[in-house]
Amino acid sequence: MLDSYDNETYYDGQAAAIYKQTPPAVNATRPPGEWNTYDIFWTAPRFEEDGSLKSPAFITVMHNGVLVLNHFELLGDTPFNRPPEYKAHPPKGPISLQDHGNPMRFRNIWVREFKPATGVQEREPFLRKGDQEIPLPKT
Repeated sequence: MLDSYDNETYYDGQAAAIYKQTPPAVNATRPPGEWNTYDIFWTAPRFEEDGSLKSPAFITVMHNGVLVLNHFELLGDTPFNRPPEYKAHPPKGPISLQDHGNPMRFRNIWVREFKPATGVQEREPFLRKGDQEIPLPKT
């Protein structure tokens, strides 16, 4: 996290960027002294038994209520001195927060796991006419 308010910096290093991979769609950073918010939707990478990549990581980010990354596919980790790469790791791990030397505080950090919906919702077939749902005759 970098103070990107009225601060020219490299495009993929500003707040809400994926370092060395993509900038955010817009710089939504608030002025110093105001709280900034992030809503981050993360899909972790998955690995095969042999350590090869099964599926990449994806991230969607809302920064101060603005969609700045939409289902971005990561190319791997985010090092400063080499291209990104994937290294096999467990499906769950710790969360780290990184700053760039700017004074900052964190509050209200929530982590929620979403599991795929299961089951099928049964519903009688119908035709829609305007705002009306007209049940179809049973056969």
